[in-house]
Amino acid sequence: MTTRHPDGLARVLADDVALPVAVIRQSALDNNLAWMSAFARHHGLSLAPHGKTTMSPELMAMQMEHGAWGMTAANPFHAALYAQWGIERIIIANQIVGRRSMDALTGLMRDHPSAEVYCLVDSAAGVAALSEAGSAARLGRTMRVLIEIGDAGQRAGVRSTAEALAVARAAHAAAGIALAGVEIFEGVHADGAGSGAQLERFAEAVRAIVGEGLIETAEVIVSAGGSLFYDQAAATMLAASADRPLRPVLRSGCYLTHDHGMYADAHHGIAVRGLVALPAGGLQPALEVWAHVQSRPEPGQAIAALGKRNISSDAGLPVPLWHVRPGRDARPMPLEGCTTAKLYDQHACLAVPPGCDLAYGDLIGFGISHPCTTFDKWRHLLIVDDNYRVTGRVSTHFGIVA
Repeated sequence: MTTRHPDGLARVLADDVALPVAVIRQSALDNNLAWMSAFARHHGLSLAPHGKTTMSPELMAMQMEHGAWGMTAANPFHAALYAQWGIERIIIANQIVGRRSMDALTGLMRDHPSAEVYCLVDSAAGVAALSEAGSAARLGRTMRVLIEIGDAGQRAGVRSTAEALAVARAAHAAAGIALAGVEIFEGVHADGAGSGAQLERFAEAVRAIVGEGLIETAEVIVSAGGSLFYDQAAATMLAASADRPLRPVLRSGCYLTHDHGMYADAHHGIAVRGLVALPAGGLQPALEVWAHVQSRPEPGQAIAALGKRNISSDAGLPVPLWHVRPGRDARPMPLEGCTTAKLYDQHACLAVPPGCDLAYGDLIGFGISHPCTTFDKWRHLLIVDDNYRVTGRVSTHFGIVA
């Protein structure tokens, strides 16, 4: 990175930075941190955002500084990294299976005795495996588990309240296991109706398990929430009645950078449904990927120098947002009428309207849909101000040692 400016800050729009590059706009990031913190505080929710969205210690530290109760990990290897980064309360939102994974879990609990770690179970076999692993490792402390509530034809999790009770009883009886509560991920559904039905079964399981006196921890954890239907998740947890007070834990992670696609649409739907009160303003897209125009081979086509290796495409193609002819005082201009038609590994084929003056060497800023699969393509992302001056960077750590 080179700079030639009095303030010493590299400027993305002046072509100071090697492209393509992923950037996070600081103002939008600050807005989203404050907005979700206000939402949780207003409703009495605890936040344990899913860190797999970013796998960034710097961004997770910001979430903790804004009042997160803990963080959520996808597996015990990632959870061990969280503990190294100073996060003391971790939900592993998955079943633990296999010797190496069990070793990672018991090693985490042994090496970080003050860490409060939760993992999921949906079978007596899973409970038994955790119990045996803890015994073999001679942990001297209990493993906290949450019963996972699933849905027919979807991901892991018990399919009925009867199954939930059976697994809860197995956990209650197992040596070295402490049943702490119930968990659900309702985001497997494409619509609010499907998630709503699954959440109703979740609330029913909570009442049954708590009513039978199977919870062994001081707090009853009820945890839900992706980023698509967190309003329904929050409303269900807040309305769940049981014989003991509950701690509702929301695990939404994509609010942090938001997007220009699936989560922008979801946020609009949440506002329209009006199930829960929302803070003023709203979430703002913070994550963009910038690239050069490398070719104008046809009048209605431009080729940008980025592709599937640089930007998400699993939940919608990139959205061309801004057009810049690079220079010290360059300002982004809206790129209207331009769409991404096709994405290759290193090339984006853009359909451009008549009269569009995109030229070789110009810069295009792209919005994304689904931040998770953009973050995992970058070892570092730049933090920029509203003039796209580089003020910092954050790192990501997605790899797992085999």
